[in-house]
Amino acid sequence: MDAGLAAAELELPGRPAGHEYRAEEGRVYIVHVHVAVKPESVEEFRTATLMNARGSVEELGVARFDVLEQLDDPTRFLLVEVYRTPEDADRHRETRHYQAWRDTVAEMMAEARTSVKYANLFPRDAGWG
Repeated sequence: MDAGLAAAELELPGRPAGHEYRAEEGRVYIVHVHVAVKPESVEEFRTATLMNARGSVEELGVARFDVLEQLDDPTRFLLVEVYRTPEDADRHRETRHYQAWRDTVAEMMAEARTSVKYANLFPRDAGWG
Protein backbone atom coordinates (compact mmCIF):
# COMPACT_ATOMS: atom_id res chain seq x y z
CA MET A 1 0.00 0.00 0.00
CA ASP A 2 1.19 3.50 -0.82
CA ALA A 3 2.39 5.25 2.40
CA GLY A 4 0.73 8.52 1.37
CA LEU A 5 -2.59 6.75 0.83
CA ALA A 6 -2.35 4.95 4.17
CA ALA A 7 -1.75 8.24 6.00
CA ALA A 8 -4.58 9.96 4.14
CA GLU A 9 -6.98 7.15 5.03
CA LEU A 10 -6.21 7.62 8.72
CA GLU A 11 -7.04 11.32 8.64
CA LEU A 12 -10.68 11.82 9.49
CA PRO A 13 -12.51 15.03 8.61
CA GLY A 14 -11.92 17.61 11.33
CA ARG A 15 -9.16 15.54 12.92
CA PRO A 16 -5.49 16.12 12.23
CA ALA A 17 -3.28 13.07 11.70
CA GLY A 18 -2.06 11.63 15.00
CA HIS A 19 -5.00 13.11 16.91
CA GLU A 20 -5.89 11.16 20.06
CA TYR A 21 -9.40 9.91 20.73
CA ARG A 22 -11.35 11.65 23.47
CA ALA A 23 -14.69 10.24 24.62
CA GLU A 24 -16.25 13.70 24.67
CA GLU A 25 -15.85 13.95 20.89
CA GLY A 26 -18.95 11.79 20.41
CA ARG A 27 -17.31 8.74 18.82
CA VAL A 28 -18.93 5.39 19.53
CA TYR A 29 -17.51 3.60 22.56
CA ILE A 30 -16.59 -0.04 22.01
CA VAL A 31 -15.91 -2.62 24.68
CA HIS A 32 -14.55 -6.11 24.05
CA VAL A 33 -15.28 -8.41 26.98
CA HIS A 34 -13.19 -11.60 27.10
CA VAL A 35 -14.80 -14.49 28.95
CA ALA A 36 -13.54 -17.96 29.89
CA VAL A 37 -16.30 -20.32 31.04
CA LYS A 38 -16.06 -23.59 32.95
CA PRO A 39 -16.57 -26.47 30.46
CA GLU A 40 -19.60 -27.79 32.33
CA SER A 41 -21.27 -24.36 32.17
CA VAL A 42 -20.97 -23.56 28.45
CA GLU A 43 -24.62 -24.27 27.53
CA GLU A 44 -25.99 -22.34 30.51
CA PHE A 45 -23.61 -19.46 29.77
CA ARG A 46 -24.75 -19.31 26.13
CA THR A 47 -28.41 -19.20 27.18
CA ALA A 48 -27.90 -16.47 29.80
CA THR A 49 -25.65 -14.43 27.51
CA LEU A 50 -28.06 -14.53 24.57
CA MET A 51 -30.86 -13.35 26.86
CA ASN A 52 -28.66 -10.44 27.97
CA ALA A 53 -27.72 -9.64 24.37
CA ARG A 54 -31.37 -9.59 23.26
CA GLY A 55 -32.18 -7.12 26.04
CA SER A 56 -29.07 -5.07 25.32
CA VAL A 57 -29.86 -4.43 21.65
CA GLU A 58 -33.17 -2.90 22.76
CA GLU A 59 -31.36 -0.18 24.74
CA LEU A 60 -31.32 3.20 23.00
CA GLY A 61 -27.61 3.71 23.68
CA VAL A 62 -26.52 0.35 22.26
CA ALA A 63 -25.54 0.41 18.59
CA ARG A 64 -24.48 -3.25 18.50
CA PHE A 65 -24.02 -6.17 20.88
CA ASP A 66 -22.29 -9.24 19.45
CA VAL A 67 -21.73 -12.57 21.19
CA LEU A 68 -18.88 -14.61 19.71
CA GLU A 69 -17.69 -18.10 20.62
CA GLN A 70 -14.10 -19.11 19.88
CA LEU A 71 -13.99 -21.83 17.21
CA ASP A 72 -11.10 -23.84 18.63
CA ASP A 73 -12.16 -23.48 22.28
CA PRO A 74 -15.91 -23.40 22.99
CA THR A 75 -15.25 -22.24 26.57
CA ARG A 76 -13.97 -18.86 25.31
CA PHE A 77 -16.29 -16.04 24.37
CA LEU A 78 -15.96 -12.46 23.21
CA LEU A 79 -18.70 -9.90 23.74
CA VAL A 80 -18.41 -6.93 21.39
CA GLU A 81 -20.44 -4.10 22.89
CA VAL A 82 -20.82 -0.90 20.88
CA TYR A 83 -22.30 2.05 22.75
CA ARG A 84 -23.11 5.51 21.45
CA THR A 85 -21.35 7.10 24.46
CA PRO A 86 -19.40 5.92 27.52
CA GLU A 87 -22.42 6.97 29.59
CA ASP A 88 -24.54 4.48 27.65
CA ALA A 89 -22.17 1.73 28.81
CA ASP A 90 -22.74 2.90 32.39
CA ARG A 91 -26.51 2.86 31.86
CA HIS A 92 -26.26 -0.66 30.42
CA ARG A 93 -24.75 -1.91 33.67
CA GLU A 94 -27.79 -0.51 35.53
CA THR A 95 -30.32 -2.55 33.52
CA ARG A 96 -32.14 -5.55 34.98
CA HIS A 97 -31.10 -7.84 32.14
CA TYR A 98 -27.39 -7.03 32.62
CA GLN A 99 -27.57 -7.43 36.40
CA ALA A 100 -29.41 -10.74 36.01
CA TRP A 101 -26.75 -11.91 33.53
CA ARG A 102 -23.88 -10.79 35.78
CA ASP A 103 -25.32 -12.62 38.78
CA THR A 104 -26.30 -15.73 36.80
CA VAL A 105 -22.91 -16.27 35.12
CA ALA A 106 -20.67 -15.33 38.06
CA GLU A 107 -20.12 -18.94 39.15
CA MET A 108 -19.75 -20.12 35.54
CA MET A 109 -16.53 -18.17 34.99
CA ALA A 110 -13.30 -20.17 34.78
CA GLU A 111 -11.44 -16.91 35.42
CA ALA A 112 -12.32 -13.26 35.89
CA ARG A 113 -13.61 -11.67 32.70
CA THR A 114 -11.55 -8.85 31.25
CA SER A 115 -12.44 -5.92 29.03
CA VAL A 116 -10.65 -3.65 26.61
CA LYS A 117 -12.09 -0.30 25.50
CA TYR A 118 -11.75 0.96 21.93
CA ALA A 119 -12.45 4.10 19.91
CA ASN A 120 -14.01 3.74 16.50
CA LEU A 121 -11.97 4.68 13.42
CA PHE A 122 -13.86 2.89 10.63
CA PRO A 123 -16.62 2.57 9.60
CA ARG A 124 -17.90 5.99 10.51
CA ASP A 125 -20.14 6.00 13.56
CA ALA A 126 -23.28 6.09 11.41
CA GLY A 127 -22.27 2.67 10.09
CA TRP A 128 -22.86 1.08 13.50
CA GLY A 129 -26.63 1.31 13.31
